[in-house]
Amino acid sequence: MAGVRASSSSPQTEKQIASPAGDGTCPSPKILRHACDADEALKAFGEGEVIHVDKATSKRLLRQVDLHVMPLLCVVYGLNYLDKTTLSYASVMGMKKDIHLTGDDYQWLSSMFYFGYLAWEYPTNRLLQMLPLAKYSSFCIIIWGLVLCCMAAVKSYSGAIAVRFFLGVFEAAVTPGFTLFSSQWYTKREQGSRVGIWFSFNGFAQIFGGLVAYGIAKGVRLHGSSIAPWKIVFLVAGSLTAAMGCLFLLFMPDNQLNTRWLSKEDRRLAVERVRVNQQGIGNKHFKMYQLKEALVDPLTWAFAFYALTANIPNGGISNFFSQLIVSFGYTPEQSLLYGTPAGAVEVFSLIMCGYLGDRLRNRILISTSGLIISILGIILIVALPLSNHDGRLVGYYLTAASSTPFVALLSLIATNVAGYTKKTTVAALYLIAYCVGNIIGPQTFRPKDAPRYVPAEISIICCWAACLIDLLFIYWYCQAQNKKKAAFRTRRDYRKLENQEWLDLTDKWVPPGPRTKGF
Repeated sequence: MAGVRASSSSPQTEKQIASPAGDGTCPSPKILRHACDADEALKAFGEGEVIHVDKATSKRLLRQVDLHVMPLLCVVYGLNYLDKTTLSYASVMGMKKDIHLTGDDYQWLSSMFYFGYLAWEYPTNRLLQMLPLAKYSSFCIIIWGLVLCCMAAVKSYSGAIAVRFFLGVFEAAVTPGFTLFSSQWYTKREQGSRVGIWFSFNGFAQIFGGLVAYGIAKGVRLHGSSIAPWKIVFLVAGSLTAAMGCLFLLFMPDNQLNTRWLSKEDRRLAVERVRVNQQGIGNKHFKMYQLKEALVDPLTWAFAFYALTANIPNGGISNFFSQLIVSFGYTPEQSLLYGTPAGAVEVFSLIMCGYLGDRLRNRILISTSGLIISILGIILIVALPLSNHDGRLVGYYLTAASSTPFVALLSLIATNVAGYTKKTTVAALYLIAYCVGNIIGPQTFRPKDAPRYVPAEISIICCWAACLIDLLFIYWYCQAQNKKKAAFRTRRDYRKLENQEWLDLTDKWVPPGPRTKGF
């Protein structure tokens, strides 16, 4: 094949790698023992075989991956967000009255989704590692769609609580699973923009969901319906999700090696193309040393702190945005329609920050721009008088840019955390913290504080200010690690293990270049 060259390398040509934690020594026997439990990618190559992929071939493969993988990730992730926000739409379409919600019931109903998510997040990460990635993801997508349909059948608060809990259980696989898909199919230089694109479908889902909910509400008001409009919203969203899960099962491969839309040779080339990541495409075995390493890595906890703190505002806004818009002086029906521009702001900010972060190779600092814009938005909501409906609505739109750092850190987990057990552990902790933040968030919007919701507004400003400080710490720490790794790679005793890219070693033991390349 043009642009591809195969060669053999002797096991003696690339022997050892010094430990960056030591003083010129080789890795411990434990690390070398774990290096024998290699990645799935090694199945694509013969012993000593090295394949070189030229630039034209890499671009051709990238186009194929974008054409087949990205549409599935984008649409499903959009439905993931739509399914969570259906509760916000339903809250202004009569659901609260029909199932007899009183006092803080709606707050707890909003939070219950994340209790299910929290309870199942680590187990689902282990299953994502152990089971075929696409097949397990498809199962979760189909089941969560069916569970969402069950919301249309609830008649009481207790029934709704049960459905919301199980909805969280089955949606827990989506974000960590899609992070693994991104690290599996794309190089580090490509992942930031791709993660930004599929995450931006949250915004598309908000636009689509708002228009659909508005159309249903208006249609029922004009022509009537045998069932309540809020029930139709759940049935539409749930049915779309289950159908999309079936398509995901049919067309999404578990990895490059069982891809039907690639030839046998192209499968090998697609694996070779991501060798530069030095992370492989998957290892199904749990490794205790990687779990321990994840738990003592400062970045793990800096990431988790950000996910917790940033999602306290997110948990409140995403579940209360329809009611928040009503508090600005608009009707419930108008709130469904006027919420859609926030989705456009989110789409634009995520795609632009993802593109610029990859192009300028500085995802963290670029992503802070979205958070700063969001802080300006919440200041507008707080500072403007209640009578300034349009100004406060613009402030709400600006808050939709707040997700850019969350996505940037998610892409860093995909690109810079090596070792499959370590990667799934860091992702699990990140999303567990995300759940805790989203559980706390709705509790800041108390009914007695309407229409101003001053305590919620203060908590949002404080949380986002803390997030900025955390992002600056992450940036500083990554810079410091870059300098250490650059010095380490120049040492005379540094040697590579043969095929070290496929040995499922962690970023601590295999410095593939700056740990934060493109951070």
